[in-house]
Amino acid sequence: MTQPVTTPSPEGAPPPPARRSGEFVSKLLLVLTASFGLAGLVYLGVMEAQRSKLVPDGAAPPSFQMERYGGGKLALSDLRGKVVMLDFWATWCPPCQEEMPSLVKLAKEYESQGLVFVAASRDDDDVKEELVDQFVKRNLPDLAPYVVYANDEVARAFQIEALPTLYFLDRNGKVTDAVRGMMPEHSLRRRIEQALKQ
Repeated sequence: MTQPVTTPSPEGAPPPPARRSGEFVSKLLLVLTASFGLAGLVYLGVMEAQRSKLVPDGAAPPSFQMERYGGGKLALSDLRGKVVMLDFWATWCPPCQEEMPSLVKLAKEYESQGLVFVAASRDDDDVKEELVDQFVKRNLPDLAPYVVYANDEVARAFQIEALPTLYFLDRNGKVTDAVRGMMPEHSLRRRIEQALKQ
């Protein structure tokens, strides 16, 4: 049986298909890595710009009286000695709705370590009670003890321009951290633990 005759590739001939596909994959990975790195830098820049528009660390915002869901009032000064996780949200805000179960879960988990969660609703004054009541009963009954209503004066003091916006206040009522936008649970956990250490 005769072996087929192979002739050497002439100079300048394209490399075999396997080699070409390996080079393509390498280049693709390089481009993707660079793209993710650039996206990460852009994200950090946006987050830093957003943070600069919020109440700065070390500031002590005024202690407003806020109505509680279900009755009564709450002033932030009532919470001195505790670390406060203050979340501005609304029932009509999809990222708020998505983030809220994690906030409630973590609030319960860290409560024994001195964390207090305050869910400050920015729903419109004329319908806030009805909307929050529907949201709590239909979606998240465990949210009920944490809800207060934040009026425009409170929102201005905390420079609320977008929802959700989350603040951490230390045991003396001073801002230690703030972020605008929804966060995944692992990021929330990291920020809570950091706030509790201060």
